[in-house]
Amino acid sequence: MTVLLDLALPRTLDQWKKLLPATPRPGGTVEGWLFEGPRARRAAERQLRLAGVEARLHSAYKPLVHHFLEALVRERLARVTVHYPVHPNAPPRRFALEAYPLAEMLGDAALQLVAKPVSDEMPVYDVELEWCDGRRRTDTVLAPNRVHVDHLGETLLSPTAWLRERHGQTIIADGRHESEHEAVFRHAMDCLRQHAWPRDEPYFERLDIRVDLPGIASTSTRETGWINTHEALHEDLYFSLLEVFQQRSKRPAGDRRLQPGQIVPDVRAGRKGAVRLRISVGSWTPPGNEPKGPEGTAVTKAGSPLVTPIAKADAPLAPGRVKEELVRIEGQPFAATSVQGRTVAGVYRLGAGPAVLITGAQHANETSGVVGALRAAQELAHRRDAHFALIPVENPDGYALHRALCAHAPRHMHHAARYTALGDDLEYREEPPWFERDARHQAVALSGAQLHINLHGYPAHEWTRPFTGYIPRGFELWTVPKGFFLILRHHAGWAAQARALADHVCRQLAQRPALMAFNAAQRASYNAHAGELPFEVIHGTACMISEVNRPSPALTLITEFPDETIYGEPFILAHDTQTATVLAAVDALGALTLP
Repeated sequence: MTVLLDLALPRTLDQWKKLLPATPRPGGTVEGWLFEGPRARRAAERQLRLAGVEARLHSAYKPLVHHFLEALVRERLARVTVHYPVHPNAPPRRFALEAYPLAEMLGDAALQLVAKPVSDEMPVYDVELEWCDGRRRTDTVLAPNRVHVDHLGETLLSPTAWLRERHGQTIIADGRHESEHEAVFRHAMDCLRQHAWPRDEPYFERLDIRVDLPGIASTSTRETGWINTHEALHEDLYFSLLEVFQQRSKRPAGDRRLQPGQIVPDVRAGRKGAVRLRISVGSWTPPGNEPKGPEGTAVTKAGSPLVTPIAKADAPLAPGRVKEELVRIEGQPFAATSVQGRTVAGVYRLGAGPAVLITGAQHANETSGVVGALRAAQELAHRRDAHFALIPVENPDGYALHRALCAHAPRHMHHAARYTALGDDLEYREEPPWFERDARHQAVALSGAQLHINLHGYPAHEWTRPFTGYIPRGFELWTVPKGFFLILRHHAGWAAQARALADHVCRQLAQRPALMAFNAAQRASYNAHAGELPFEVIHGTACMISEVNRPSPALTLITEFPDETIYGEPFILAHDTQTATVLAAVDALGALTLP
């Protein structure tokens, strides 16, 4: 292992607690915005008050949402109108998205989001409030941001820490302070951009970026879901570094064929007052040595473990459980070997019906499809004519990394586990050595499948990159959840079959009331913050159908359930839906007239 950087940094909140009392402020007040959770900010305010400083500390991350959580009584609100800023260095709906999930937080209150005129001034929300008893109020919520040029040379607007001092109504000091979160991001990016990497991909086996940040910079409520700046830093580091290495290899932005190696940002809540950034390059973790993540098991009253039936699994399955469920399906086993040496296991079952390929965990942090694939295949195995090939976990290296990261942060999305240990998306691997991709090749060769049912997921709460413009670049459509939906791709000459398959599957899903209610609620929230969904809705399920010219079965049905970070009943709903979709698609294929 080679250490590239080992750096200690000050915590912004601790700096302010020392700095502010050092200057007498008779009659003055201080406002600050920083990347800290509510508990830490309230405690600091009390400490400063004892030192003679009247301070109000706000969240620099999603300030409007935290304003509603911390400074308002939301009970019996009748109407809320938010006039959100529009800045020339940000997408037009940037601040409407940053207000997510306000539509879900307000209950029965009517919400209207109205764009303000474009302005390059500091972003400010103007909020008109009306309660059921007739009371009215207008609040102004500052959203401190800075304009900067990022690692791709793009000019962006990003949230930042800020300190403002007033004497009466007069602002006497006002300016940006680089927070520890921003400093960690900057130092990591500078170090890794300037390092002398090898000439050719992959540049390393494993790149570890370990960050220890004090405090719990999160908000988790029934209305807001999960808001966490540690998670956001992980996401921004990971995707920013993919962009750096795409640029280094002279690939276009967003090229999923990039094979830099395994990038692992590991952002944790550190000890009080300690901020540390440590970057190292080393070897992959040997298979079998990873920490264990959450298990889908129950516990008996006597304390002994009781294996949960797969249909009631309330957490991602352990690799051993996947193997146990797979061997229950009679058929011809086949396998490939991953980059790190794990087995990519599959089974082929010959039948009289048209062949399908069923896969899960191409993106390994999308875990409900693994359960859905196994459940559907086990049911199909009882049908005399069922003809299918199954690969429940296509990316076992990523699946192992996801479990290791979830061992200490189970509610984070962990997109570092999305791709393979080479750093690429196996769907886009175009040349040998094939490693994981070889299992899919074998499955298609054995079965001759004309339909690939590829089970996916996406974030169940908001996905952001706050230090590079907030909205995830290249994944703008995925920043907030929008319910379960389908992507159907077809070869030329298969448009009618694709449309018929989509109609049948969506008609079957419409018979599931819990799913329909879930979809309607999430689409309503998406529409409020992000605008109209650019998909058609078929029988209550959003669906995007397009023609492609790629080496694949003639029809590919991709499922998308917002499953990243969910557990318990929501996870069961996710794999119930994945299972039902597979079975409906198999039934639909059997009724199609194929070219």
